Amino acid sequence: MFKRSVRKGNYAYTVTRVKAKKSHLLREEDYDKMIQMSVPEISRYISEAGYQKEMADLAGKYEGMELLEHATYQNMANVFNSILGASQGELATMVSAYLEKWDIWNLKVILRGKSYGLTGNGIKEDLVPAGKIDEAALDKLISLESIDDILNEYSRMGKVKFPADVISDYKESGNLGVIEDYLDKLHYQRLLDSISPYTQPTKIFLDYIRRDIDVVNLRTIMKLKSEGIYGEKVMKYYIPGGMQIDSKFAQLLANAETVSAAAGDMSRLDVFEEYIKPVLDFDNYDNKAVVSAIKKYQEDQAKKMAHMYPLSVLPVIDFMVHKETEVRNIRVVARGVNSGLGRETIKGLLVI
Repeated sequence: MFKRSVRKGNYAYTVTRVKAKKSHLLREEDYDKMIQMSVPEISRYISEAGYQKEMADLAGKYEGMELLEHATYQNMANVFNSILGASQGELATMVSAYLEKWDIWNLKVILRGKSYGLTGNGIKEDLVPAGKIDEAALDKLISLESIDDILNEYSRMGKVKFPADVISDYKESGNLGVIEDYLDKLHYQRLLDSISPYTQPTKIFLDYIRRDIDVVNLRTIMKLKSEGIYGEKVMKYYIPGGMQIDSKFAQLLANAETVSAAAGDMSRLDVFEEYIKPVLDFDNYDNKAVVSAIKKYQEDQAKKMAHMYPLSVLPVIDFMVHKETEVRNIRVVARGVNSGLGRETIKGLLVI
């Protein structure tokens, strides 16, 4: 789907735009202020910080938390679409392949929403139209009644051919995880295939994506292990192509019956010592804390690689990673405030 382009990308132009956008991202002091605000005050604050258009456009349809959540995701989608629209050649190919994850995210939201009987508006609240499948196409998917019809239409839109055994497994079990697992693996395979490893910057980008696969696998293994699931049941979700976690190492981690039993082997991973170990409580495993630590690792890796080659795809990906974090943090603060969580509790959930 994402054929490697023979045209070199317009790196200087796109990176200049991205750097300008990154300079406007919220900082730690902004979140400190927002934690002390009400939801309406948070909405006004982010409007003045770059979300004004989306807040204004959606104010007639939503209010309160709904408005904030729709607007933040819509803003991120608009920003990512503008970056993709400005990109050319091999840069556009890599950015497009990277953003396919939002097409998959949206399909998962729609499938889950349909299975839970949510309304169209309930489903749209968590959509991020930042991939190749735009809002109109997503509305069409939401309008379809059956899961089969949605999968058939998505196959056409996303140029995805679901293998017969995947469809068969889903129909026999009724478990949407079978579909989701296949899409996650397909996305990373397509993304790896889109990167031409012929220059040092693209080699570094390839390594970054392989490390990203590692942390996705690790996050999955640890979450399942905390739920008492280990062994071959875990390996069904393993995504190939990682840097440090190959199938043999994944099997080793999967076979450990508890998180504490896997800690010795996990210590070999780059992400463990500085990021995971400080938040790991074997007696009271907190998956949210571990996920936040992993996200911080991904941010730091993206920032590090962007500084190495400032005229490449790397600063573009770095900005996207930080923009995703900003939107996540805004929503965490607003939901925490709305739920009456304490300030320190909310702050502990942020990725700074």
